[in-house]
Amino acid sequence: MLTSEGFRNILKTLRFSHLFFIPLSAQNIKDMIVFPIAKINLGLNVVERRPDGYHNLETVFYPVAINDALEVQAMDEAFPSPYDCDLKVSNLQIEVDEQRNLVVRAYELLKHDFPALPRIHTHLYKAIPTQAGMGGGSSDCAYMIMLLNQLFTLGLSEQQMIDYASQLGADCPFFILSRPSYAEGIGERLEPIRLNLSGWYLAIVRPAIPVSTKEAFSLITPHRPVKNCRDIVQQPMESWRHELVNDFEKSIFTLHPEIAAIKKQLYDMGAVYAAMSGSGSAVFGFFQKKVALEQVFQGDEMFTCCLQL
Repeated sequence: MLTSEGFRNILKTLRFSHLFFIPLSAQNIKDMIVFPIAKINLGLNVVERRPDGYHNLETVFYPVAINDALEVQAMDEAFPSPYDCDLKVSNLQIEVDEQRNLVVRAYELLKHDFPALPRIHTHLYKAIPTQAGMGGGSSDCAYMIMLLNQLFTLGLSEQQMIDYASQLGADCPFFILSRPSYAEGIGERLEPIRLNLSGWYLAIVRPAIPVSTKEAFSLITPHRPVKNCRDIVQQPMESWRHELVNDFEKSIFTLHPEIAAIKKQLYDMGAVYAAMSGSGSAVFGFFQKKVALEQVFQGDEMFTCCLQL
């Protein structure tokens, strides 16, 4: 399996905004790498509270070519591991219980229905910022489902993989599609849409501020927007600033004014549109030219990037 340095070298030179497999099988050992993508939310409206305690949403998911790397290799039967899915996570600044990771849960979900699925070594290299509202964990488990389907020839259709992903998290099904989509329900009802933002520069700033999604929801009063985000994103981007809203911003910005300050700074730098992604804490802005974020946003564990879509 590749080392963390090997993954870093791949991700330095390549960005994938769609599903991309690298088969590495050799000497009868099945081995494959995929590159889970990130997402941003273009508008996020909390429209009503459901009887089950969840909330119905309206949002547009847009894929972003910031990638984790996920490698799976079939495990030799004699290898002394207590786990069927022996996961190692690297390039993560916090301690984690790897066996509770969604990647392992995705394996276990398929193993239940495909008992012949072999034991595997798994290496997850994290490059998508965590606790950012960019879907890194959801993407990892969705890509795990697709990888296992491809590597071990499970024969799952796209819809079947979406059904599995929906059991792991509300936004996981989006990453099976990995294309611009309008979402309703808790995020699991998807409708692919025509939306091409190619040529824009996307700036992302994620401060080292953990955000409690539960607390954010508790401070929201559900309501339906005057105009649906699906329609707003078809308008010129210059109109988004006054119409395309993330309902979480009001409560999150009250709890963490530093995040509100990032959004304001992006506008001051010339962003045509800026918003928080998901329930935060990442804030993104669209620019017509590349901007030097590192000169403005500094601090320990601050994530910044500017890429052309």
